[in-house]
Amino acid sequence: MGRKILFITTDQMRYDALGCNGGTVARTPVLDALAAHGVRYTRAHNQNVVCMPARATMITGQYVRTHGVWMNGVPLPVDAPSVARYLHEQAGYRTALIGKAHFEPFLDFRLKFYENRMAGLGEYGPHRGFEHMEMATHTGRGLLHYSRWLAENHPEALDYFYPVLSPQFQVNGVGGGDTGACQVKHNPIPREWYHTDWVAERTINYLRSLPEAADWFVWMSFPDPHHPWDPPESERKRYDWRDVAPPPGYLGPSHALAVLQQKPRHWLAWYDGSLVTNYEAPPDFVPANMTLDQVREINAFTHIENELIDEACGRVLSYIEQRGWAADTDVLFSTDHGELQGDFGLLFKGPCHVDALMRLPLIWRPASSSHLPASVVQAPVGQVDFAPTFCQIAGLPVPEWMQGQPLPINSHEAEQQQRERVLTEWDSELNGVSLHLRTIYRDGFTCTVYEKSSLYDGSEGELYEHANDPHQQRNLWDEPTYRTRKSDLIADLYEHLPPARAEQLAWETSV
Repeated sequence: MGRKILFITTDQMRYDALGCNGGTVARTPVLDALAAHGVRYTRAHNQNVVCMPARATMITGQYVRTHGVWMNGVPLPVDAPSVARYLHEQAGYRTALIGKAHFEPFLDFRLKFYENRMAGLGEYGPHRGFEHMEMATHTGRGLLHYSRWLAENHPEALDYFYPVLSPQFQVNGVGGGDTGACQVKHNPIPREWYHTDWVAERTINYLRSLPEAADWFVWMSFPDPHHPWDPPESERKRYDWRDVAPPPGYLGPSHALAVLQQKPRHWLAWYDGSLVTNYEAPPDFVPANMTLDQVREINAFTHIENELIDEACGRVLSYIEQRGWAADTDVLFSTDHGELQGDFGLLFKGPCHVDALMRLPLIWRPASSSHLPASVVQAPVGQVDFAPTFCQIAGLPVPEWMQGQPLPINSHEAEQQQRERVLTEWDSELNGVSLHLRTIYRDGFTCTVYEKSSLYDGSEGELYEHANDPHQQRNLWDEPTYRTRKSDLIADLYEHLPPARAEQLAWETSV
């Protein structure tokens, strides 16, 4: 009997969502306790700021340019490397994924992808090395296991959720709630039917099926707090949006214009609605028209969803303790990417390499049987390091196809591993508009190169010094006094980027 692994992810959660990371609104005592008894990473970054590329990195341990999922809608090849498969085949781990997978596109009318066929076939895998999968996404209607469960047990609730897609199958920009905020809805669904509690209960049910001596790797993947913002109506009493402050990076309209004018032009074009380069946002949503009250309501709903996740984690951890597994279970908690949530006057995510989207909450609570002391690691780490960490926990060598390394357990180990930088990329094509961003975080600076695209000639970019500008509002790219620093960071970026795939994988759909 070895160490077991509970891998918990959320979808679209900011670094400052948790109390242990400075969050001042949502109460997250369960996750804060994991941090207090484990390792909390203050500079964990994703390798891409949208769902599918980030999740492909987590399962493969590879950079985006290696696994090939360069934007949402590009499916990860079925034969791609998988840490779940490696643990199962090499160490006999029982493996499961409960919740949001999203290695394959959701918008799949021909049911080309097994993730979307599985529930309709009455199947639960195996797939990508997971012996068992029960999948959910952000809405009631759909093809996945949660939607089928809801249709069979509570069909009246199917339309309680916000309708993410319009009849034209575009991302919906209809407003709701008290303020008319984009993708907000009062959801009358009872809490116990909502997907957060469903994911926790199905995780417990799977763990209940395992024998006492089993070693297991379970990925519990919550769809929240990703938009739409429609938590159960019964939970709205937790926060009155009128009392909720926007995030520290929120800018009023006049200040937003001044800040966005310093950035490459697609920022301001997205804000004023003149050019939508972000396929994740509703095409008819104009951030400049968003009111402060709407930002407050969206933030209030987000805090509610984060509290529900924390409580769901507590129930699963309590079950693990009841089974007598707590001392031998490692818990790793993180997310795929962040959310602008009002920063710069914007919502959602897209080609914007700033902390709101790149910086991740990351906690590793090693099994108490490992006798590792609690610590805080400030050195940069990435999602590319998750899979190698799972290998180390399982006592397996890190395979050559993984490009990260096991997470350091303290600052001394981070120094030994020469943890100096973390890299993030973006590539997209939308309505004839292309964007290609390459970013390095090192020594307290974020430097982003805009490679040649339909919008940029390759000379533009962004440079931020976090100590003096924690919300990345002053772009230093063209500042003469930072020329040497910029050149050094760019050289380091390209020295450490792995080579790109010989052939680009095909884009199948935008969702």
